[in-house]
Amino acid sequence: MKKVICLAAILMAAACTQKTETDRSVSQTGTMETSTTTVSATVPAVDTAATADATRDAANAARDAAHATGTAMETAGKEIQEKTDTTKTH
Repeated sequence: MKKVICLAAILMAAACTQKTETDRSVSQTGTMETSTTTVSATVPAVDTAATADATRDAANAARDAAHATGTAMETAGKEIQEKTDTTKTH
């Protein structure tokens, strides 16, 4: 749980970043000109609760699929045994 909280805090901090860029140049008249631009970037937040739900759902689906596969293999094995005559000798 601590990892999820730390990850959420990091993502929230990264989502609100600002960067200031300064350009300095000399004009044709020989004077120094400075321009400052502030660039903001917003990173979309990750919904950790939805991620946890999706992970849990995927794990449940995988477990259900494995169970269904095992059941199908067991049923097929029983049918093969019923159709196989083990009393014959070569």
